[in-house]
Amino acid sequence: MQINPAVDAWFADYSNPQKPLAQAVREVVLAADPRVTEAIKWQAPTFVYAGNIASFYPKAKAHVALMFHKGASLPDPTGLLEGTGEVSRVAKFLDHDDLEAKREALTDLIRAWVSARA
Repeated sequence: MQINPAVDAWFADYSNPQKPLAQAVREVVLAADPRVTEAIKWQAPTFVYAGNIASFYPKAKAHVALMFHKGASLPDPTGLLEGTGEVSRVAKFLDHDDLEAKREALTDLIRAWVSARA
């Protein structure tokens, strides 16, 4: 995993009850493919490979929300992504059990993005 110290610093200052879950989502995304990196964009952690993959919605408190910038173009056979817009989609994670149930689908989305751009 390519851990960015700027993202570590962002998490150190992040005051949200979903912080541990957001960090767990971060680990799943970064573990999906070693070419995926992270940065702070739009004042939130953003995952990157040949473009912006997804960014956290840091103000969500009832769940962790990960906005896939071009999620409408990704294969999503499990229906992980929510939304009907032309471009973006959102994945929501309610708790650690929910993340575990969705881990494979999240990993598959990240790998589909990388594969399409490799």
